[in-house]
Amino acid sequence: MTFKKLVLGLLSFTAVFTLVACSSSNSKNLQDDIKEKKKLVVAVSPDYAPFEFKALVNGKDTVVGADIELAKAIAKELGVKLELSSMSFDNVLSSLKTGKADIAISGLSYTKERAQAYDFSEAYYKTENAILIKKSDLNKYTTISSFNKTKVAVQKGTIEEGLAKNQLKQSNITSLTSMGEAVNELKSGQVDAVDLEKPVAEGYVSQNSDLVLAKVALKTGEGDAKAVALPKDSGQLAKTVNKVIKKLKKEDKYKQFISDAVKLTGQQVD
Repeated sequence: MTFKKLVLGLLSFTAVFTLVACSSSNSKNLQDDIKEKKKLVVAVSPDYAPFEFKALVNGKDTVVGADIELAKAIAKELGVKLELSSMSFDNVLSSLKTGKADIAISGLSYTKERAQAYDFSEAYYKTENAILIKKSDLNKYTTISSFNKTKVAVQKGTIEEGLAKNQLKQSNITSLTSMGEAVNELKSGQVDAVDLEKPVAEGYVSQNSDLVLAKVALKTGEGDAKAVALPKDSGQLAKTVNKVIKKLKKEDKYKQFISDAVKLTGQQVD
């Protein structure tokens, strides 16, 4: 082996070792970085009651919901302050890549495509589907086929968008940025129905006497469950998040979070 080849070989090994070491260091230090700055920044889209939404609490416009309580529990486990970063739903995941947030908790579901770019925690809530319609149409929409040739709104980027496109193939699916916008279009007659999660739908029904849940709903699969999204290779942070989720599931706390949040939907603000 010539001296030149030996030097090149050593340089290549050093470069690879450095890359692996940096990757490992980033993975291990993500949680340490959060503890060092003494705050956990969580990306949320607060327009999805009872998971995350804005409500008047003690006269103040406050982001509340079941997912917010989960975020509080994770911050408490880490021993840091919680900071919520509000944004539109289609920006929630990308905020992890840009560094605007440490984790994302916003009614997110695991998919194989998403898992290529992000880490996901264990599921903390299994999705239940519902179709929101006008009360006057309750007897009109009694089967999935009765939605043929109708306009059905969904929130862009959600699991429900995929469910609707796959199961309501004869309907005109309208993807909107916020759930509030979708419900307003239903009330104004621009769409005939809104497909969304059952707890979210129940929240809107409690606030709008002219709305009701249809007698039918779309089918959900085993993968249609809520999880916390984290930057790729989150290492110890992912373990900490899973530890909190396991504890909450064991104590059945998340369902209580939903029940408590539903009580606040009457104080919801835009």
